Amino acid sequence: MQIIGLCRFSYPAYGGFQVEHETIEDRVAFLYGAHRLEERFRLMETVALPCLKAQTDQDFDLIIVIGDSFPKPYFDRLHDLCADIPQIRIHAEPPRRHRPVMKEILNAARRDPAQPCLQFRHDDDDAISVDFIERLRGSVSDCPGLIAKNRTVAFDFNRGYVAKVDAKGIAAVEVHQPYYVASMGMYVEGGCRQTIMNFAHEKIHRFMPTVTITDAPMFVRTHNGYNDSRQKSAKPLSVEPLTRELEGEFFARFAMDSDHIRRTFSAA
Repeated sequence: MQIIGLCRFSYPAYGGFQVEHETIEDRVAFLYGAHRLEERFRLMETVALPCLKAQTDQDFDLIIVIGDSFPKPYFDRLHDLCADIPQIRIHAEPPRRHRPVMKEILNAARRDPAQPCLQFRHDDDDAISVDFIERLRGSVSDCPGLIAKNRTVAFDFNRGYVAKVDAKGIAAVEVHQPYYVASMGMYVEGGCRQTIMNFAHEKIHRFMPTVTITDAPMFVRTHNGYNDSRQKSAKPLSVEPLTRELEGEFFARFAMDSDHIRRTFSAA
């Protein structure tokens, strides 16, 4: 079964942001600001990409959506970062309404729309467990009755970490966070044109059966200077620096290398 992931990387959509801008030009200027993009690249390099490269099931596709005005030096840098992950395709779009364009991109990525597929979202500052693709695929096999009776079913791995990464390394706290973006996937039956982008992630349980799996940490959500979801009403969480033992666990489960993070953010 095809598994398709979608990652927006500073794509200047109309809508889709909790931080508002008066014009699309204001949004482009904000998204492409040098300080912001430098932080996004550091997070992409050390958090979002290593876990994809290390997936135990390599049979998936990931589309990174950027704007068609994305500055060329940054495009080249993104291309170089993704060059050794063959599952990734970079897709450029002009500014359009957020949900319609993302739904269109996902549906266009289906190799055979008559066949079912699995879909997931991947934020550019989060990590998923290295066995997420394997476990998402396996969850479909575990739930044949639900799959047979429903056009769509969501699978929510709701246990993970909130973390801060910087020149000191990783500080984190374990959380249970239902229906978050990272480590949640959705089954879509053949012939159905609904996508995971049809639904606000935190409300997906209102529209389809959902299966909650909570046996192991499956995501790392980073809090940083440009979290869109935290700009207005952030709920502070107390994070603690990882012990050496936990640093090893983060590397094993999420391919997050504390030494690489320290070097990358120290050089900033």
